[in-house]
Amino acid sequence: MADLKPRTLISVQERLRDQVAHALRAALISGELRPGVVYSAPALAADFGVSATPVREAMLDLAREGLVEAVRNKGFRVTELTERDLDDYTEIRALIEVPTVGRVTRTADPERLEALRPQAEAIVAAARQHNLIGYLEADRQFHLDLLGLAGNARLVDVVGDLRKRSRLYGLTRLDQRGELVSSAEEHLELLDLMISGDAQAAEQCMADHLGHVRSLWAAGAEAPEDRPALRLGTR
Repeated sequence: MADLKPRTLISVQERLRDQVAHALRAALISGELRPGVVYSAPALAADFGVSATPVREAMLDLAREGLVEAVRNKGFRVTELTERDLDDYTEIRALIEVPTVGRVTRTADPERLEALRPQAEAIVAAARQHNLIGYLEADRQFHLDLLGLAGNARLVDVVGDLRKRSRLYGLTRLDQRGELVSSAEEHLELLDLMISGDAQAAEQCMADHLGHVRSLWAAGAEAPEDRPALRLGTR
């Protein structure tokens, strides 16, 4: 039984690293961590109330995802996305997701599509409750599970990576203006069209949705002026 203790310690450390990474992603999405700014692991660790080690490890995970980049002897800089970057990501997603939505509409069992309704409703509920993290997680899960009905796991992985790299900035301001709810409701519209079997209309709805998301990126690009202290959700 003595060999269980190191494994337990490793497990605890990994969970803490994952919690920090989740909190950092949330801070990136909400605009609390601003593009172009360098953040040190010790300073972030002090905000989170943890040691610097899990913060460094979490930052390295985010660096592999392209969300931050290491700055020698200083810390990590949040990757800046240009308008061209966002246009390129949107174009790639449209090239993948629009025809895939049409294919799934024509081939998927309507019952499997209907099974996604709770996720679509969760997106709307989170938007109405101003739960930005819940909104983003429900949105991510809906899109990836919907694409998963096409039966191509690699396609899902590619879109999942694109979504990480083309994260939304300034969601707090968009939420305050009430613009997230209408975007959230588009998921229900898309699902209804797919269940009805109207592939052409579903493809157009998906294209329009991606265009609206791109507009949200542009509208929310400016980071909030007042940034609350970062905290782990489990503290």
